[in-house]
Amino acid sequence: MPELTDSVELAVTELVANVVRHVPDRRCVLLVLRQTAGIRVEVSDGSRQPPCPRGELGEDAESGRGLLLLGAVVDKWGVAPAPGGGKTVWFEISGYS
Repeated sequence: MPELTDSVELAVTELVANVVRHVPDRRCVLLVLRQTAGIRVEVSDGSRQPPCPRGELGEDAESGRGLLLLGAVVDKWGVAPAPGGGKTVWFEISGYS
């Protein structure tokens, strides 16, 4: 599904960047699953703190748009508790319009 590559790469980059910026040990597990109709990606880390979309941002703000960007390039995303603690942030992108 090469047509999904750019969106998947951008969304993965945003989620992993959030781990690097906000999770104390900066470790995560990345799982990419090919599904019948698209791709599902899961990024799990050891922090129980859920991702929080920021409110109002100034036009010149250099950060804080990652979750907005994620929502713009994926079909759906969410957060679930990870086994053993922490959380998993996931997204799905359909291969069909």
